[in-house]
Amino acid sequence: MQWLRRLFGGRSEEAPFMLLHVRCQRCGAVVQVRINLYNDLSVEYDDREEISGYWIRKEMMDDRCFRLMTAELRFDRQRRLLSQDIVGGQVITAEEYAAARQVSNEQMHNASS
Repeated sequence: MQWLRRLFGGRSEEAPFMLLHVRCQRCGAVVQVRINLYNDLSVEYDDREEISGYWIRKEMMDDRCFRLMTAELRFDRQRRLLSQDIVGGQVITAEEYAAARQVSNEQMHNASS
């Protein structure tokens, strides 16, 4: 069975995706977006037509005010994040996202009771 794992690729130590957490500038709602680092990224080439890095433009919409937010992320050749620019929102940590979702869920639970 080892040969199958080598043929199709076993689990790597590093996840092939990243999670982007964004807070809407208008209403404060939070959004989580999953980016597959091997399928979602576009290749950037240098003058010698060699891979110089990767980039992605991701559009997101929250479920409160439905405002469109746009993220543009740039990665190096090893798919490590170099820069991120968000229009209509701001990047937050996973912890901030989890806390905001918990507060939102509690508010919905209290409203339905």
